[in-house]
Amino acid sequence: MVIAETTDIEVVGEAGTGAEAVRLAAELCPDVVVMDIRMPGTDGIEATRLVTAAGGPTRVVVLTTFDEDEHVYAALHAGASGFLVKDMALDDILGAVRVVAAGDALIAPSVTRRLIGAFAAGRPPGSWGGSRDGRLPGALPGRPAGPGARNEAVRRLAAITDREREILTLVGRGLSNTEIAAELVLSIATVKTYMTRLLAKLDARDRVQLVILAYEAGLVSVPG
Repeated sequence: MVIAETTDIEVVGEAGTGAEAVRLAAELCPDVVVMDIRMPGTDGIEATRLVTAAGGPTRVVVLTTFDEDEHVYAALHAGASGFLVKDMALDDILGAVRVVAAGDALIAPSVTRRLIGAFAAGRPPGSWGGSRDGRLPGALPGRPAGPGARNEAVRRLAAITDREREILTLVGRGLSNTEIAAELVLSIATVKTYMTRLLAKLDARDRVQLVILAYEAGLVSVPG
């Protein structure tokens, strides 16, 4: 209802089950699917994996009341471009849909803090449980999990410049392009250029994967 009342976003379909969501996504090719996790039959995690695996332009934002670790990591590694919790402000949720539609990715601040907290507690990526397709949520698709993830991430970062590393660190802290531009006194266009280079050099699908890679490489500093 909230989305339908906006002037710049059109609701083209609604689904009551994961299987129906997959079918409608293939039929309607929406820019964004706002996906719940707990649904009858095919759950939101599996539905997200099926939608993104189809290779179409549709991007998925997971919106749920359940932000347990297993759901967060499974959703992101199923290919979701965002993970939001329903206690966020409505304007923030709508803003997230717009961000993802524009080709970026977004994780709720509370989820970002939990990711950082996991590293602060000494929980390596490989200890975060498994996703439905058998990958460990601590690893990017096609990357090793557990202790090998840190070495692999550090190896990949050898290909980027000091400035790109600085920007990747800020991405890992959850800063937006606008906030990064302000932090480093750069234009937003320049930050976007750096982001494009990082995605290409690090073979990352989107901002979410850059965030995970920043954690795996140990770039994110944890207060206290």
